[in-house]
Order: sequence, then C-alpha cells, then structure tokens
Amino acid sequence: MAGKAAKSIVNAIGEYQYPWREKLTKYKDELSKGVWGYWELGAWKPLGISGRRRARPRKEVLLAGEDWPYDPERKEMRTKRKGHKVDRIAAEKRARTAELMKSMPQKLLDYKKRRWEKKMKEEDSKAAKG
Repeated sequence: MAGKAAKSIVNAIGEYQYPWREKLTKYKDELSKGVWGYWELGAWKPLGISGRRRARPRKEVLLAGEDWPYDPERKEMRTKRKGHKVDRIAAEKRARTAELMKSMPQKLLDYKKRRWEKKMKEEDSKAAKG
C-alpha cells in the first residue's frame, strides 16, 4: 500500500515538475506572434515573454515528443563559399595539372612520331627533287 502511494506521489511530482501544457495555453497568443517580436502600426514590439521563458516550454514540448509549431521557417543555406577565390582556382589548377601529367607520356610519343614523319616526308621530297 505504501509503495503504491509513493509511486503515485512520484508520478504526480514528476508530471508537475514543469506543467508545459498549462504554460503553452497561457502563452499561445504571445508565441504565435513570432520569435523575437513583431511590427505593430509601424513600430517594433518585443514579445511579452523572454527568450529564456520561451525556451523552457519549447524544450519540454520537444522532450515530450510533440511538435513545436512556433519556430520560424529555416532559411536556405548559404551557397557562397568562404575564403579567397585565388586559393580555390589555384587548387583547381593543380588538380588539372596532375590530371594532364598522367597523359603526358602518350602525348610526347605522339609528338615524336609526328616530328619523325614530317622529317621523313621532307627527306623523301628532297630525294625526289634531287
């Protein structure tokens, strides 16, 4: 009997440690106005609830596995790269050079073959004339 009573007290205390459902209903209107504040009649008005007091029910709701609809939409991530363009171009050039150096032996052989053929052609034409 005492064990059941202790468990019920622990459950009651555990649930009442932070009654986020009550806070959520209390601040529902204020939370729906935005995260930082809102414009009203051309003037900026901060929220009536501070960021710290807003964060606590948000954390409790998310820990309970429910949805928190009051967060703003996420912006698209930056696509612009940080750093200097010169550094990026230099790295691309080095990569391209390394790639081209792999095909260099074949290119040299082709060049030598063309030169040799040209030389043979000139010798044949000289022999035919002379």
